[in-house]
Amino acid sequence: MSPPTAPGSAAQHAAEPRTAGQVPASGTAPHAGAAPLATRVLRQAAYETGTALRNGEQLLVTVVLPLLALVGVHVTGLLDEPGRSGLDVAVPGVLALAVISSAFTATAIATGFERRYDVLAALATTPLGTLGLVAGKALSVVALLLVQVAVIGGVGLALGWRPEAAGILPAVVALALGAAAFTALGLLLAGTARPEATLAAANLLWVLFGAVGGTVFPSRVPGVDLLPSGALGSALRAALVDGAWAPIPLLVLALWCAVAVAAALRWFRWRP
Repeated sequence: MSPPTAPGSAAQHAAEPRTAGQVPASGTAPHAGAAPLATRVLRQAAYETGTALRNGEQLLVTVVLPLLALVGVHVTGLLDEPGRSGLDVAVPGVLALAVISSAFTATAIATGFERRYDVLAALATTPLGTLGLVAGKALSVVALLLVQVAVIGGVGLALGWRPEAAGILPAVVALALGAAAFTALGLLLAGTARPEATLAAANLLWVLFGAVGGTVFPSRVPGVDLLPSGALGSALRAALVDGAWAPIPLLVLALWCAVAVAAALRWFRWRP
């Protein structure tokens, strides 16, 4: 994915903060005539979601490439086993890859270039504030994930995928933990590296997570399930193939989420 051409937001006319590199004032205190925080967050989330859905390169990474992976695995029969269609394994894996696409890769690249152009720092001084900005980004990831699940799940069902009904709740929990962990990792990368480095690293890691990270293809390499990608893939396969909870992968995801959030709070810088 290439850098966004025109970073911005619904509140882009904000004044620029004075302290470079540091977290600006939260900006969540009531301003005269300001809408409630929840309304501001929803507007920001709607803006970011609409921007992502109108960006062809983001759609390529978040929807088109995961769909191509799903169809490719189905057509080639790479994951087929006696008595079981490869779709049963492929769809959960592609859903895991889709989470990484929207929560990590897209978030890191967009946020990195917003940081470069001082959009993040400017927005933090508006009534939206730092809390509202992060919440808006998180809600945007959730909205994109719902679109991804609907599209990928719909194509999977059309191809003959039949998930275990008992696994719907564990799958939702896995998706939520995965989205939270990868969003925090994406923000950590965007807030600590130069945007060009963020662009390269986010794209490279997406490829590695998809190819050897235990998402689309279950991995027998020791330690892969300790990665957030491997844990997410394993948890979704356990849920949607076997209809079961996967306590260890879910615990791994929760730990990654906690560590990534703590690291982002500690090292994220709003300006280069």
